Amino acid sequence: MDVLDRRLVAALQVSPRASWGEIARVVGEHERTVARRLQKLIAEGQVRVTTIYDDLRTGHGRPAHLHVHVRPGTAGKVAEALADRPDTRSVYALTGAADLGCELVSPSREALHRTLSTEISSIDGVLQTQTQVVLHTFRTVAEWHAPYLSEEEVAELSPAPPPEDLPDEEGLSPLEQEIAELLAADGRIAFTAVAERLAVSLPTARRRVTSLLERRLLLPRAEVEPALLGLEVEAMLWLKVRPYALDLVGQRLAAHPSVRYCAATSGTHSLIVQVVSAHEADLYRFMTGVVGAYDEIADSDLTLITRAYKRGHLRKSGLLTLEKTP
Repeated sequence: MDVLDRRLVAALQVSPRASWGEIARVVGEHERTVARRLQKLIAEGQVRVTTIYDDLRTGHGRPAHLHVHVRPGTAGKVAEALADRPDTRSVYALTGAADLGCELVSPSREALHRTLSTEISSIDGVLQTQTQVVLHTFRTVAEWHAPYLSEEEVAELSPAPPPEDLPDEEGLSPLEQEIAELLAADGRIAFTAVAERLAVSLPTARRRVTSLLERRLLLPRAEVEPALLGLEVEAMLWLKVRPYALDLVGQRLAAHPSVRYCAATSGTHSLIVQVVSAHEADLYRFMTGVVGAYDEIADSDLTLITRAYKRGHLRKSGLLTLEKTP
């Protein structure tokens, strides 16, 4: 991707359902140029627009992060087996003590127990797993964008902030669930297409989609490999934070432009942070200048992501993202 491509992708990350005209106005390009470039990137699989659930608030499931240790020589096969599972959202190859990282979403505690106690351990090559359950999410990957836009451009594209009094949990109605499945397959699907697919009126489709997005039960996401955006270094950082400072540290780290994901978890470390940077030197400065500034952080474990097999329920083929399939 050239500089303009990266700016357009960043704009799409800020507002995945924005029209080509809206993006063109903000970045100062012709609408035809914006449409041609972004449609090409989407057609080639460099970018996919999807939608993910706020799992905890919708009751869709309980997210958990796994460190997976495998038998030497089996990492690729185990990663593919994990990526084949419908309940895994992300699968990565890692440096460090664990060979693979995996995020899965289980619909219930019973399902999580069954998955961890029998299903994952039965995959040929898996030796050991360590699980940390998500307690609170400070930033999802859907809320991150590449650092190629000015603050003014981001502000123009950003949707209105959500109400401060959002309930902790809201279930989806049967119609909302159907809409969610359409948006997961195509995050830019038009209101007219939603109305036709679900045999509802256009005003109903528009109102229901808008409501799901405004209530932040669904989060539109423009998925692209960070390396395509010039961000070659991707790391998972596990922090042990003193309990009284967990909320403060989580919120502040989540606001940093290099942080794609930040969540509080159970387990030996209380905060997981996913960071991207252009170079190892930038990651070093993040560790020393940002993480190192907090006396409340008692310990850290840094691993690098060397390959993604799956992100946001979307399979990967090298740096390309495959289409969402049922």
